[in-house]
Amino acid sequence: MRALFLESIDKIGAEAWNEIAGTDYPFTRYEYLYAMEQNTHEVDAACCSASGWQPHHLAIEDENHNLLAVAPLYIKAHSYGEYVFDFAWADAYHRNNIDYYPKLLCAIPFTPATGPRLLLNKRIVDTQRGLAIRKFAVDALKEHCFKEHIQSAHILFASKAEAADFTSQSLLIREAVQFHWFNIDANQEPYQDFEGFLGALKARKRKAIRKERQQVMQQDLVIERLTGTQLTDEVWKSFFLFYQRTYAKRSGHGGYLPEHFFRNVGSQLNQQIMLAAAFKRSDGENRMVAAALNFFSAETLYGRYWGCTEETEFLHFELCYYQGIEFCIEKKMRKFDAGAQGEHKIQRGFIPVATRSAHYILNEQFAAAIDNFITREKDYNRQYVEAVSEALPYREVL
Repeated sequence: MRALFLESIDKIGAEAWNEIAGTDYPFTRYEYLYAMEQNTHEVDAACCSASGWQPHHLAIEDENHNLLAVAPLYIKAHSYGEYVFDFAWADAYHRNNIDYYPKLLCAIPFTPATGPRLLLNKRIVDTQRGLAIRKFAVDALKEHCFKEHIQSAHILFASKAEAADFTSQSLLIREAVQFHWFNIDANQEPYQDFEGFLGALKARKRKAIRKERQQVMQQDLVIERLTGTQLTDEVWKSFFLFYQRTYAKRSGHGGYLPEHFFRNVGSQLNQQIMLAAAFKRSDGENRMVAAALNFFSAETLYGRYWGCTEETEFLHFELCYYQGIEFCIEKKMRKFDAGAQGEHKIQRGFIPVATRSAHYILNEQFAAAIDNFITREKDYNRQYVEAVSEALPYREVL
């Protein structure tokens, strides 16, 4: 086998990449990752050397040049847009006059959604050969760091199974906490409708959600879930404005992604996108004033971005959570991953779950210090999960 490091995903191509990665999980599809690398004459790509996300994708071939595995890989010049925070590590390197950047990052850019990262053809993924290829890929990352004088490599939001493999390959496993909603009641059955979900909640929480939804409906708004060909260029133009306003308010900049990213991925993946949108339709108006962008696989809905041009009480919760829950129930999906952070999700039925990242630190002294930090952080996170679980709104333990 041999490892190749490629400066753009189009060096592999859509057919070959998707043959390995599959097309169910939207974020490792060629179309999603390629949209990150596309640019226009006016705007740089979201992932390029100028943005600090230089594509450096990993491909594993056999001796006959048959593609065995791929991984979305980037040379990072900073730690922004990752959602696994290592700024303190970078600062420790800086204080010791050692360069932390560039670093190798195996991740989906700007997307804190758990999923496979080292991608193998489904025919070999769970075989002994698959384990050997994964080990070869991790060894290739380590060797690449050594040869290129890169101090670290990081694999973010890896699946639970991958994280177990990475542990056996001497990578440091870091845990964090997100809040996910699961389409399963106390009898281990999926909910039949939104009222069935509400019926699983304590009376006070059930009443609060109904009140929130009722107040939104009294604001002269029409709520729709847009998918497929309903996702027109005009819709994306409006949504991009929402996206920019959200980032300007939260971070003081216009966001990481250019407008053409949304148009491109919206045209290529519209069968895996659900946009929960609010429209003003009074006095002859038909104007979209807020929306929440979601992607989905066969079993999971992934909440990504939200924004609005008019502030309306509880509209954020309606579009970002309740519409997604209804969609999951209707489509019989298993889980709703609504994104990073947000303790306010707990009272709306989301439960704390562990996310995992894997880290290779070249410097042995820093590796030991970071390992110690990760161990203490895991203990804190487990205590945190126990504490917040006491506030879950369900009548019975799920």
